[in-house]
Parts: sequence; C-alpha cells; structure tokens
Amino acid sequence: MTSAATVQHELAATFHRALTTKDWALLREIMVPGVVWTLPGDNAISGTATGVDEVIARAELIAGYGLDFALEHVLVSRDNMALGLHNTARRGDLVLDEHLATVCTLRDGRIVAIETYLSDLDGMNAFFASDTPGPSAGLLA
Repeated sequence: MTSAATVQHELAATFHRALTTKDWALLREIMVPGVVWTLPGDNAISGTATGVDEVIARAELIAGYGLDFALEHVLVSRDNMALGLHNTARRGDLVLDEHLATVCTLRDGRIVAIETYLSDLDGMNAFFASDTPGPSAGLLA
C-alpha cells in the first residue's frame, strides 16, 4: 500500500516537473477544477487565481519570465505538502533570487489549493512589476 508521504512526494515531483517542462496538461491532471493559488505582493503574478484555467495561466506567465525553479526540499504534513524552491532569473537589470515555499492542500491525491510564501517580497514585486515589459522582453539565457 502506498503511504500518504509517498503520494505527497510524487505530487510534489510532478508539480515541479510540470512547471519546469511547461507541461500544462500534466499540471492540470494533478489539480481539481476549482483549485486556487494565492501569491502575495503587488505585481503581475500576485493575487488569487481561481480555477484550473487561471492557475495554469499563472504558471505559464511565471514560466514565461525564464525562471529556474530549483527544488530544494519537499516537506510533508499529515495530509498536505510543500515545495521548498529557489527561483532565480535575470531580465535586463532585474535579478530574481527568491526562496519560497509553495504549500499545497491536497484532497484525494490532487491539489485543491496552493499558497506561496516568499523570502523577498520587494524583490519579487520589482521583478514582476506590472508596469515593466512582460516575460518576452529582455530575458537573458
């Protein structure tokens, strides 16, 4: 029998893989239709995305900024899981170097809610500022 922790680790790995490979169909498979994702801040990606389509659109937007999503830890509770990530990117003179926890609430082996906690809210607001050119502008390899 598969333990809850094994399921949580598998979901975390799948979430990370879908994000890094931009496999939005895979991401959709592990979330319920009514999933919500809340990100702090005042920028182009902050706020609450409601429903799987909005959550996928947010993931596409974030990935479009050329982030490197380094998975450092998977943390589990009795019922849920969190990904400890180190996200980095450069866009022109803007640099993102952010540690974060993406906390996922699970039900029946699928993600029903995501809440992201950040180490550098000011840095995130600057990098994803709503008044700066979007993801396709100025990305560096």
